[in-house]
Amino acid sequence: MQLRRNRLLPETPLPDGTLNCSVLTGQLLERKQLRYTPAGIPVSEGWIKHRSLQMENGTERQVELEIAIVALGENARWLEAAPLGGEIKVTGFLAAKSRNSNRPVLHVNTLEYLEGNKNGSILQEEG
Repeated sequence: MQLRRNRLLPETPLPDGTLNCSVLTGQLLERKQLRYTPAGIPVSEGWIKHRSLQMENGTERQVELEIAIVALGENARWLEAAPLGGEIKVTGFLAAKSRNSNRPVLHVNTLEYLEGNKNGSILQEEG
């Protein structure tokens, strides 16, 4: 697997000055079965593994991590369709898993397949 260098995105703070925006690329390791909230909203949960080279204090550092992800609505359907082991890019925000657990979970606002696409557009078979 080739390591990727970090690309910085413009930061857009909220009106109160806080910022919580994460962009991560990686391999989809695990995905639970699609479920629905009591209101009928689809929810998909899984794990993504990220590897990259980052600059820290003028020195290149190899970074590897696994993090839980959760997607709701249409993004849940896209996550459900992503192949296990496939490369994806997710943009979203970090939140605690629950009131009882401070473990971070990346909540997906956008999801992009990095394999099997051309010029950033997902290729779909007609038929």
